[in-house]
Amino acid sequence: MLQKTPFSIALLTIIVGVFIAILFGANEEYFKNKIEKGLERNTVISQMSNDIEKSNYIKSEKEKNWRYYQRFHFHATGIGSISLAVLLFLSILSAPKNIKNVSAFFIAIGGFLYPFLWLFAGIFGPEMGRNEAKEAFAVFGYMGGVFMIGLLITLVLSLKYPLRQSNRYKVKLRKNGEVVDLSEGGIQTENI
Repeated sequence: MLQKTPFSIALLTIIVGVFIAILFGANEEYFKNKIEKGLERNTVISQMSNDIEKSNYIKSEKEKNWRYYQRFHFHATGIGSISLAVLLFLSILSAPKNIKNVSAFFIAIGGFLYPFLWLFAGIFGPEMGRNEAKEAFAVFGYMGGVFMIGLLITLVLSLKYPLRQSNRYKVKLRKNGEVVDLSEGGIQTENI
């Protein structure tokens, strides 16, 4: 079960990324209205006296905050897919299981949590301010570092350990006290 968990987390990352895209497609206006209402409650914007400057700033902030929602989708689906591929590669390395598990969990958990920085910045950024929201949820940004550490561990393991050899295609026959190896297209015999 422990070895399957990172795969499940990576798949969940892809699922939440696709799910929010479905929500965008079903009701994009809901998200854009949420951004607009948040910007109306933003204290910095409410203190602006120049109406033209205020209008231009709101328009710019709407686009930037909408982009944060989209970044969540892009990062969740992209990092989730990368995580799944790296986990598959990691699973065929002949490295010790404990270090492979550490790397796998770093990749899966870091990859799952990092995109939430962008989702929470998109949700809370209009009212709090984009930079303030990113700072408030910086712990999710640090998860990108956890993801990267997992990738670096995998890189080191891939340089140090060979790929696991599969016995799946080895065919051996016993004939008159000899073992005949028919694997890899050649015939080799050895006495037993």
